[in-house]
Parts: sequence; C-alpha cells; structure tokens
Amino acid sequence: MSDWSLRLARPDDAEQMPALEEAAAAMLVGDPGLAGLNLRETWQPSALRSLIRKGHCLVAHVGDAMAGFLVTQPFSGELHIWEMDVHPSFQRRGIGAGLVLACQVDARNSGFRALTLTSFRDLPWNAPFYERLGFEEVTALDAHPRLAGELALEADNGLPAQRRCAMICFLD
Repeated sequence: MSDWSLRLARPDDAEQMPALEEAAAAMLVGDPGLAGLNLRETWQPSALRSLIRKGHCLVAHVGDAMAGFLVTQPFSGELHIWEMDVHPSFQRRGIGAGLVLACQVDARNSGFRALTLTSFRDLPWNAPFYERLGFEEVTALDAHPRLAGELALEADNGLPAQRRCAMICFLD
C-alpha cells in the first residue's frame, strides 16, 4: 500500500504548484547546458487555474502535503502534458508514474487518442521515464506541427534544442 493519494486538481491547488515546480527544477541546477536559464521561472497560478478548470489536471498528496502534480491541456484529439513535477522529498515512491498512468486512464476514458509532451532526451527522469510508460519520441515532426511549434518556442526561450524532444503515447 502506498503512502500517497491522487485526485483531480482543484483551482485552489494552483497556489501551491509554483513552489513545488521550483523545488523540482532545482534538480537541474548544475547542469552546464542549462546554466543560462532562469530555473525559478514557474507557471503562474492564474494560468494553472485556467488549465485546471478544463478538468484533466491531477495532484498527488502525501498526508496533507502536495507531493506532485500534472498539468494538461486538450488539443483536439490529444491531451498535452505541460508540466509534471514531484517534490524532491517525495521522489522515488512511484508518484510521478502514478500521475502519468492516471492521466492515461483519464485521457482514454475522455476520448482522447493520445497524450503528448515535450521533454529532455538525456535526463533519466525525463524521456527515459516517459518511454517506460509507453511514450515514444516523435521523429516525424512535420506530421505534428503543434509539437514542432512547441519545440521551436522552447528553443527561442533558451532551452537547448538538441536536448529536447516531443513525445506521444497513443491510447488505443
């Protein structure tokens, strides 16, 4: 039995999410390829509340503490994962996998054909983690212009393009 639980996010959860996101981003400090990035930049609560109201965002708790969250947005037949974070003090308990697996179930039950996201190829808790959960790298980006555009925007914002990838998990 696990010591954590998850549920659909509520608008008032948005106030706690930026601090958790910042704590998780601290794992990137010291990565020389990310030295110029502002790792303290997080989602704003107002934007998070807007996404939460769409009904597919999740939070995980250990006791009363928010341990992790997953934020999504519907795009036609796909549900895009914008952010998934687990606080460093709660990692290695299956919370991240639980959030993604619950998102897969919700997306499938809601009629989405696929989950999408962008991620770092080379960080073990990024692309390799998602691959273990059924995601695959999108190599034909011309067939996925929304994801290609997201990667281009990330590069414009300073993320190293050669380390980033788009991923998809088909929900058949």
